[in-house]
Amino acid sequence: MGNFYGLIGAKLGHSFSPVIHEMILKKINLQGKYNLFEIESQNLGEAIGALKILGCRGVNVTIPYKIKIMKYMDYISEEALNIGSINTIQFIDNKLKAYNTDYYGFGMTLKRYEIDVLNKSVIILGTGGASKAVLRYSMDKGAKSIIYVSRKPENVSNGEVDVISYEQLHHIKNGDIVINSTPCGMYPQTDTCAVDSEILSKFNTAVDLVYNPQETMFLKTGEKLGLKTANGLYMLVAQAVAAQQIWQDGEISLKTLDEIYYKLLNMQQ
Repeated sequence: MGNFYGLIGAKLGHSFSPVIHEMILKKINLQGKYNLFEIESQNLGEAIGALKILGCRGVNVTIPYKIKIMKYMDYISEEALNIGSINTIQFIDNKLKAYNTDYYGFGMTLKRYEIDVLNKSVIILGTGGASKAVLRYSMDKGAKSIIYVSRKPENVSNGEVDVISYEQLHHIKNGDIVINSTPCGMYPQTDTCAVDSEILSKFNTAVDLVYNPQETMFLKTGEKLGLKTANGLYMLVAQAVAAQQIWQDGEISLKTLDEIYYKLLNMQQ
């Protein structure tokens, strides 16, 4: 079937990934197609096997499979093992090789918005696959303290940081950076917010990994309270560029990343 790639997830109807990856391929003068593969959990293994047989070059992985899909891999990179989730799979030499480019994407976002986690207290809302890259990055870059927030903290096994419930979050006196790694507020449920204004008022920076809409209720509330804010669009483009660098075995310029980001911004307005 030629040079094709894709995104594996459960509900992908509003994904920007095909547009982004086809922009990247065009920028680096390559032909290719990027498809959406909505797969039910029980069919995950079969789907990966089918894509391998069909000659797929690579796929990205999104909610809710970034952790579950790891058991099907032949090789997992060191950074992905340390993070505990994957978002990029390369089909090469009849093997499935897995990586995590969310870490890079999140780091590039913080650099772009001049947000530094060093010696800061960080609260991460949600404990899914994307949150693991945020956690690892925050640890690696010297955050003073990190707390995970989960709807069911008793089900989260993480010996590295404290895990609390959303109810317990109300008892936190203050913090520096709050990061939403949940899909709460994502299109089409744009009128929802992971936390209320009372909680957001305790922080000075709010980062939302959601990229559609560009300004979520979480970020709108943060802005009204005077917080510095950043959304997930730059992370989305940066992790896509990093994935293509793996699949193409070559560097893609920061200029290309920025050009695609600005083009997407204009498309959203």
